[in-house]
Amino acid sequence: MWGKSVETAFAAGPKLTWVKGVFIRNVDVPATERFGIGVAAVGGGKLLCYPLALLLSLIVALTACAPSLSRVPLPQSALADASALAPAAAGTGLGLATIRMWGDEKPAWFQDFITTPDADVEAAFPAVYGKPQTYLAISGGGSNGAYGAGLLAGWTASGKRPQFTMVTGISTGSLIAPFAFLGADYDRQLTEIYTQYSTKDLVKRRSLMGVISQASAADVAPLKNIIAKYVDSNLMAQIAAEHRKGRRLFVGTTNLDAERPVIWNIGAIANSSDPAALQLIREVLLASASIPGAFPPVLIKVNSDGKAYDELHVDGGTTNQVFVYPIGIDWKAVLTKLHSPAKPELYVIRNASLDPTYDPVQPKLVPIAGRSISTLIRTQGVGDTYRIYLAASRDGLRYHLAYIPRTFDAESKEAFDTVYMRKLFDFGYEQGKSGSGWASAPPELQ
Repeated sequence: MWGKSVETAFAAGPKLTWVKGVFIRNVDVPATERFGIGVAAVGGGKLLCYPLALLLSLIVALTACAPSLSRVPLPQSALADASALAPAAAGTGLGLATIRMWGDEKPAWFQDFITTPDADVEAAFPAVYGKPQTYLAISGGGSNGAYGAGLLAGWTASGKRPQFTMVTGISTGSLIAPFAFLGADYDRQLTEIYTQYSTKDLVKRRSLMGVISQASAADVAPLKNIIAKYVDSNLMAQIAAEHRKGRRLFVGTTNLDAERPVIWNIGAIANSSDPAALQLIREVLLASASIPGAFPPVLIKVNSDGKAYDELHVDGGTTNQVFVYPIGIDWKAVLTKLHSPAKPELYVIRNASLDPTYDPVQPKLVPIAGRSISTLIRTQGVGDTYRIYLAASRDGLRYHLAYIPRTFDAESKEAFDTVYMRKLFDFGYEQGKSGSGWASAPPELQ
């Protein structure tokens, strides 16, 4: 959910009212001072904090006795062999049982795939083999995901929305991706998620002691419940069925222990016979949207050599704002193997603005740090759109990019402001219906 912030107030007593919440929002707000406590614009979001000296004193005094997140971290030597589900039966060499891969290297199954007999490939990818392909990549952006949700709904209304061969999602994009993958029948769910839930419906504020003793500034139990409500066994079964046809749904997280992006094959997980499959899908979606420090990290249980360990996963936007496939893959070889008859269409939805905003920064610690973080996230997102464009040009894909333009100037009053989100959803809807939102290249190359 990088790119959007939660303005968070934590009640902690008569004199200690606000504690810093590192939550980032894409809509500009002016920097101000409130009750002598720093309130600063952070990429359009707000950082609210105790006076720094007081906060540091409390942390030094209390963290020594504060409980830490209990875990059994996976040893580095076991990284290559660890499994998050019970081992699957032997596959066909096509990577069909592979539930995840590193996002920054060529996957181990690639060479086997391109040397597999064509008849086996056709049997494994019946809805893809010999047919035109269309890909959709959905970025992070917090409540700005309302833009992508609206664009998809408007695209449906136009009568021109394709069935996507492959869908990928990061952060808020990971919450959109399963519904985009299953098609227009799930537009109602997307509309609900991105127009009806406000900040209080998604997170619980922690007390000052809670922030110090826990691994995050907010409790996301409400968000967990919402994910469980929409991502149920029926949805998993439908994803599994589409996966068996050869279509693919991928979600990105960041393995914080390894400092590396991880791409999860949601369809492969859905096809697992392991009873923990549904829970793992929910954990992956939650992890992909878990802003480090703001939301709790997700401990994903793994096994290696018969021993139980865990991995610490956080927001996929920590490593990538949007992705399609590991850049090390020779996608032309993939297309040749699948006998694709034409150039695939690649649609990238960036749930944020690509334009910088001018907002004079106060020469204080919190405003400077906050503005720096928001600038880093914005430029990372811009860089990802260019990286994907260059990969698409190399691999023979037709590139289409949609993002929130400068002309949309509504402001959000909180992290998940339903008034703002409805306006943004409607804006995206009109762009999707008219088709006017798509560009054939990033802004500087148009």
